Amino acid sequence: MRRITVFGSTGSIGVNTLDLIARRPGAFQVVALSGGRNIKLLAEQARAFRAEVAVTAHEDCLPALRDALAGTGIEATAGKAALIEAALRPADWIMSAIVGAAGLAPGFAALSQGTTLALANKESLVTAGPLLLAEAAKHNARLLPVDSEHSAVFQALVGEEMAAVERIIITASGGAFRDWPIEKLAHATVSQASTHPNWAMGQRITIDSASFFNKALELIETKEYFGVRPEQIEVLVHPESLVHALVGFKDGALMAHLGAPDMRHAIGYALNWPERAELPVTRLDLAKIGALTFRAPDEDRFPALRLAREVMAMGGTAGAAFNAAKEAALDAFIGEEIGFLAMSRLVEAVLTEMTARHGLGKPLDSLDMVMDTDATARALARSLVPTVRT
Repeated sequence: MRRITVFGSTGSIGVNTLDLIARRPGAFQVVALSGGRNIKLLAEQARAFRAEVAVTAHEDCLPALRDALAGTGIEATAGKAALIEAALRPADWIMSAIVGAAGLAPGFAALSQGTTLALANKESLVTAGPLLLAEAAKHNARLLPVDSEHSAVFQALVGEEMAAVERIIITASGGAFRDWPIEKLAHATVSQASTHPNWAMGQRITIDSASFFNKALELIETKEYFGVRPEQIEVLVHPESLVHALVGFKDGALMAHLGAPDMRHAIGYALNWPERAELPVTRLDLAKIGALTFRAPDEDRFPALRLAREVMAMGGTAGAAFNAAKEAALDAFIGEEIGFLAMSRLVEAVLTEMTARHGLGKPLDSLDMVMDTDATARALARSLVPTVRT
């Protein structure tokens, strides 16, 4: 029986992970679950899977969690230190699905025990990729990608040598606004940006998809995880969301990964790796689908991709600044402080200002350096919100 921990269990990735675990009774033992403010769901999950410990990231939610788990024997804890403690509990496989930079420290702690870390927290590679990969190597731990695009690339590379890879193409649905003219985008609402045409995801990642910031983060992830040069990575808009990524080889061949837009594909592959298990996902009927379409992304309407390439060129702490500014911009948009198009302008303003003040190409030497950059970028972004409102 494999011991499993799920960080971010109340989000869409965590819920889907537990769905797959529940379908194989007796195969897994749940060690720890973590969530945010959805205490009702977190407690229900902890009870259903008989977890050893349930952790809420918010200390003010601890009394409610303790009440919800009273009499079960399940430990209830809260806060950053509790997340680290949970990550250090022996487990064979740990899902890192906490959204944002908050998932970085628990992921590092998990790697220190030499386990397998299934990485759905893309910010870990974006902000601290070299440090994360070095930590995994130091402890002989394994990182498995859970983003659908990077899982697709990972699968396409089975049995292949990286030296034979010429290019990697990750696809984007285009999000809610893929066909909107730029003048209409300026008036896009939070509600409109929170609806995805293909995928069922949380609000933040759905809006990031609409703005292409999600794909921008995935560009940086691809560079860090697979060790390829930025110019080897391409993005294609693929409205059907059936081809998740393609790998091009030096002989001209393209290897594509296809599947229904269901995150249980990538989660299930990581959960059962190196084997494949039967998964409850839709089987594609290509004859019924009939055609697949692709087009180049419009970087004038969606500058996030250009910014990501600039960040990759800078390296060092640029990824941490980019991610922090992006999260702050998203907060401001959700709070209706700035418009949809202002998000990219805010992120660019932060990168420009931090480059002038501090220089962002400094090599990473510690997690503290990442977190200091993160804090600086967030504070700067908040101060610049009034300058980019529309």
